[in-house]
Amino acid sequence: MAEGSHEVVALFAEPVFRMDISHAISPEQVEFIKKLKMIQNQVNLISENLYIFEEPKLRSIKKAVQEALDIFAGEVMGIPQKLYVTQSWSLINMPNVGMHGHSHSNSIVSGSLYYCDMPLPLSNMIFNRHSDYQRLEIKPDPKRRNIYNTPLNVVMPKVGEVILFSSSLTHVVEVNRAATPRYAVAFNSFIKGKIGDFRDVSELVL
Repeated sequence: MAEGSHEVVALFAEPVFRMDISHAISPEQVEFIKKLKMIQNQVNLISENLYIFEEPKLRSIKKAVQEALDIFAGEVMGIPQKLYVTQSWSLINMPNVGMHGHSHSNSIVSGSLYYCDMPLPLSNMIFNRHSDYQRLEIKPDPKRRNIYNTPLNVVMPKVGEVILFSSSLTHVVEVNRAATPRYAVAFNSFIKGKIGDFRDVSELVL
């Protein structure tokens, strides 16, 4: 057994932000979203309207999501710029349907909103730390997984909760094993403001 002392230091961390915004969601809004016209996505159903937060009837939800983005930008990312929602859409996973691994292009922070009751058993979101092909796949012992070596992390959604995460994170939605549909809303965001430096000729005003 090694006699020398050692320590492990966490250099970086990947945040997943969770906030309850159920106070901003009314039964009428739940029905409105559920009745949106849906079309076939790759495996699940997606709303034909891909800017649903622009609907006047969803104003309070958009406001609450913006408050969550403001906290994320200021307290988690620590940036002076403002995050704002770009596209937003409704999703339905019918029984025996999940969502393949994917990330979100042309977005900085993405989110999922669980605006209504979810069927049981829950279909979780699974985040994958790797976003590209792994030439060497060295798997840790399942009994010895920790924040430094785990390839996956599971997030169990809650009703009324919005979840924010880096758009570059690959994520999967488990297959809906219930007999009823699984409803959710997803959205992307981008920054508004100035980035870069004027004197370094890297300034960009968004």
